[in-house]
Amino acid sequence: MLTALSIRDVVLIEALDLQFDAGLGVLTGETGAGKSILLDALGLTLGARGDTGLVRHGATQAVVTASFEASGEALAALLADSGLEVEPGEPLIVRRLVKADGGSRAFVNDQPASAALLRELGTHLVEVHGQHDDRGLLAPAGHRAMLDRFGRVDMRPTADAWQRLRAAEGALAAARGEIATAQADRDWLEHAVAELEALAPEPGEEETLADRRRGMQRAEKVADDLATVAKHLEGSDGGLARLRQAARVLERIAADHPALADALGAVDRAVIEGAAAEDQLREAARALEFDPRAQEADEARLFELRAMARKHRVQPDDLASLAEDLRGKVDRLDAGEEGMAALEAAVASARAEYAKAAAALTTARAEAGERLDMAVARELKPLKLDAAQFRTAISGLDEDGWSASGRDRVEFEISTNPGAPFAPLVKIASGGELSRFVLALKVALAERGGARTMVFDEVDRGVGGAVASAIGERLQRLAEGTQLLVVTHSPQVAARGAQHLLIAKSHDGTVTRTGVRALNEDERREEIARMLSGAAVTAEARAQADRLLEAA
Repeated sequence: MLTALSIRDVVLIEALDLQFDAGLGVLTGETGAGKSILLDALGLTLGARGDTGLVRHGATQAVVTASFEASGEALAALLADSGLEVEPGEPLIVRRLVKADGGSRAFVNDQPASAALLRELGTHLVEVHGQHDDRGLLAPAGHRAMLDRFGRVDMRPTADAWQRLRAAEGALAAARGEIATAQADRDWLEHAVAELEALAPEPGEEETLADRRRGMQRAEKVADDLATVAKHLEGSDGGLARLRQAARVLERIAADHPALADALGAVDRAVIEGAAAEDQLREAARALEFDPRAQEADEARLFELRAMARKHRVQPDDLASLAEDLRGKVDRLDAGEEGMAALEAAVASARAEYAKAAAALTTARAEAGERLDMAVARELKPLKLDAAQFRTAISGLDEDGWSASGRDRVEFEISTNPGAPFAPLVKIASGGELSRFVLALKVALAERGGARTMVFDEVDRGVGGAVASAIGERLQRLAEGTQLLVVTHSPQVAARGAQHLLIAKSHDGTVTRTGVRALNEDERREEIARMLSGAAVTAEARAQADRLLEAA
């Protein structure tokens, strides 16, 4: 619900702060007072185009701030998806700035937002029926969506089935294209598969071969050095043999002096360490031992793998999966008819599921159409359209018109007299009838509207007397449990309002300004009397205003 609207420097409005209540609020004023400016300002917070012409002359920018009491899962999800943080129970404050030199900015609870997001939010916050909105209601292209909203039709099963059908058809088309291409490339495919199967690459094989080759290359480099070390340690002339000989000599003379005993111990330890080193060297030699022929074979295999990978423009590790993919294409060529039959069966199954879901959707729309027809019919008699009939016509679309929204064409039609054929609104109704038909349809549709605030801009134009009174009754009933704002020139409608705002233009000799103020009971009586009699308010007009207010 719209709770407040603050306007700064918008056209003729210099500074304006308004508070709004629930129920029916009416806005009245003389022609040219600036009622449209107020709606234009509200429109900015709902994502309307930020035209620089809205900036008051001499000001640098126009600023409009709207506060809403907003709730609902859909709105909360939209805010969350947009990255906007609004605490539960916190008012939703939308602010829009339009600069005189071009450009605009928007904020939601002081967080930057785009105009597109404001438009999305607006669908959850305010439903506007303007003076020319009936053009949208008369356009058949929008009738299906209106009926779905009215009937709260669940289109998800149909949309899901449609996506599955499209996916199945896409898979079939891709398979047909693949087979056609593969048939043209069959010789190449068979040759490539034969090459790859002969090569028999394995995942990870290149890395294994490369590691093994590096190990062999390292072994080759250290082999000579190992041989030299072994020569120095092993054999009758090696270092260990000489140490053992020295130890035997020292054993004979070690008792002659303590130093000789120490020397013998040192030599014994050296012999032990040398023997351990000798064992380690043998182990290293065994580990680093390699077969030159194996090295050559590995290098040849590595070359083949890399050459084949370059040929097919893949990584060596991907050769195995490539071979599998190409073999699959050949197999599909061989099994072509069988594979195509399975895909065609999947399409047929998906089509049947879509047809079932779409038929259920058509049934739901037909039921919603009957309810809408009755809802509109209830509005026609009070609007002095007793002889007219309204119906929701539902027909099937050609297959190229099918979509996630089903396969129905929906159009609202009327018959103005008994026995007269049904036809689109715009082709039959006169100007006065058209206004009343549109109002009846709007009231019926708005009963199931998603927004808690509705705005009607002079939808009562061109009517008066009992018809205007009936319009007021309809709007008053529609406002129960929600918020409805009406810009009106009809005293019968104005008298029904729970809140009455007067829009007036003032002059100080140099500057013209538009202002809005809430009227008390006496002021409201006087304004309704003015609406009844014109510029000169008479006693009879005041008496009639009292009767209208009492009847409301």
